Amino acid sequence: QVQLVESGGGLVQAGGSLRLSCAASGSIRSINAMGWYRQAPGKQRELVASISSGGITNYQDSVKGRFTISRDNARNTVYLQMNSLKPEDTAVYYCNARNLYDSQKYYGELWGQGTLVTVSS
Repeated sequence: QVQLVESGGGLVQAGGSLRLSCAASGSIRSINAMGWYRQAPGKQRELVASISSGGITNYQDSVKGRFTISRDNARNTVYLQMNSLKPEDTAVYYCNARNLYDSQKYYGELWGQGTLVTVSS
């Protein structure tokens, strides 16, 4: 069974940085798109950034210039480098993977368990 395992969340002061990691465990053959979503209290989950298997990236306007998404296809891992953090970035961040194949089956979409990022003012 494939799982997405996240790490790297925590508490940081405004202006600080954090790096999130998400690794897909299991006998992975390929993953199409990977990305990060976030959900703040009382708000809907929203896309933060995504990256295709070929490295094409997409960002939410509010994080452009501050966040960088990257991936290591050999390690089946996606990263989110977050700089110049603001209190409004506070949320639970979720890793997402789409069109994933392991040695036995196809997964249309998978989600990680979420990691909390808290930015204090």
